[in-house]
Amino acid sequence: MNPNKLSVRFVIIKAKINKRGLCAISCRLTYKSKRKAFSTGLFVNPDNWNAKRQLAFYKGIEWELLNGQLTQISQKLTNAVLSLQLGGAEIEVDDIYDKFFNRKIKKEDSVVNYFRRFLAKKSQLIDKDIKEATWKKYEYVCNDVEAFIISEYKKKDFPLNKLNPHFVDDFEHYLKTVKDQKQVTINKAIQRFRKPIRVAVAEGYLDKDPFAQHQPGRVLKEVVFLSTEELQKLEKHQFTQPRLQLVKDLFIFCCYTGLAYHEMSKLKKEHIINGFDGNLWIKMKREKTSKMISVPLLPKAQSILDKYNNEDEEIVLPKFSNQKINSYLKEIAGIVGINKPISHHMARKTFASTVLLYNDVPMEIVSELLGHSSMKITQEYYGKVVQKRVSEEMTRLMNK
Repeated sequence: MNPNKLSVRFVIIKAKINKRGLCAISCRLTYKSKRKAFSTGLFVNPDNWNAKRQLAFYKGIEWELLNGQLTQISQKLTNAVLSLQLGGAEIEVDDIYDKFFNRKIKKEDSVVNYFRRFLAKKSQLIDKDIKEATWKKYEYVCNDVEAFIISEYKKKDFPLNKLNPHFVDDFEHYLKTVKDQKQVTINKAIQRFRKPIRVAVAEGYLDKDPFAQHQPGRVLKEVVFLSTEELQKLEKHQFTQPRLQLVKDLFIFCCYTGLAYHEMSKLKKEHIINGFDGNLWIKMKREKTSKMISVPLLPKAQSILDKYNNEDEEIVLPKFSNQKINSYLKEIAGIVGINKPISHHMARKTFASTVLLYNDVPMEIVSELLGHSSMKITQEYYGKVVQKRVSEEMTRLMNK
């Protein structure tokens, strides 16, 4: 039997005979090797039922009417299949069942196609609500979803209304094994994939969120930063090579301001203002979150600005690519004797940990100075730093 052809079979439930000696007729649908049964609401004397011919064989108007009703049910089911096929979507036995009973059919679309439409709409918000870099991260996830569907299902797309937790689990497994992604990257990908799907649920394409029960893989977040001793060692070291000295100065500047590379490279004179306290502050919009940040200009950061001050330049620090900075920082770490995977972003973490938290600055102020979008992010990353600080203080107290 062709599994893609609808099979309609009427069966009688001999175990359930009513007081009139009649038993119920059930309709059994089989499509793509999957079965669905429902009660027709019709009854027949089991002695007058011909299972092979699928009709009642006793003569009389009552039995002719019964056979006519069974024929109507078969024809209506066939018409439901034809109607669904004309729609162009993939059909399952549940779709035929819903169509027969005139149940509300979920909106139809496919996963990748819907994700692309979501991206197209989001692209109109670039530089308004989101950054192009953020939009591209969603696009990368969409490409991975498409590649997964081709690999797993041997087709270019997958019905959106068939999306389920099993699909999500298999996609995560694909990212881990085939794409060789780390758990933190996978968690971000799943998070970004979920966003358009939640919109699809709200728009009626799915009954429920297939991500609802999904638990992200555990990631041990360790903040790597320079200790007070390491920071002082780096500050004191003078390099004979101008390029290394410049990169060191840029790094130290960010250790005392917490600026990420993009903010540091775009820092202008207009961003340095006199604050309410009479001191100089850096006030600018953070590239990643578009949130305004206000950071007091500490003396060590001020001395670096004074060192590279150029009246003719609007940008206050010399330009250097992030790639070269990170490359030279590894060289610097080797010379100074810092045995840590050092990068420009470590300066921001050093500012939060060594400069602020280790000097008893409250977590909420650290969150504000870093320009985090929420306090939860700061606590998630730097909570252990506070615990370590408490532990060190208790050890010092016990030694006393």
